[in-house]
Amino acid sequence: MLKKLFLGFSASALFCTGSVLAQTPAVDTLSNGVKVEHTKPGEGASPKATDTVLVHYRGTLLDGTEFDSSFKRNKPISFPLNRVIPCWTEGLQKMKEGGSAVLFCPSRTAYGERGAGNAIPPNSDLKFEVELIKVN
Repeated sequence: MLKKLFLGFSASALFCTGSVLAQTPAVDTLSNGVKVEHTKPGEGASPKATDTVLVHYRGTLLDGTEFDSSFKRNKPISFPLNRVIPCWTEGLQKMKEGGSAVLFCPSRTAYGERGAGNAIPPNSDLKFEVELIKVN
């Protein structure tokens, strides 16, 4: 009886450990310091820098202050991937259509020393929650 209990416990422990590991998001760390934390894997195509993409996003400073959100406007945006900040150009190429990720952008890959208006101070590292809806 004790042997059966131990085997059952061991199998449960292995199953639970596998479940926890399966839920840990995959993270790509790029050479420029950008981190792409995949929160939902996509199944479609990965964009190239020359593609146009349709995304939903939420941008925040690292302290959580939100500066922009297409979710709040309930309207995703479309743009050529090579016409945005380097963090997005490179980070979105690591995603697949239908996927979601969090991009952690060092300031040099975002708005750098100049910042962006009153919303993003100079030298701010940024965080973007991104859903890659479509690649054209």
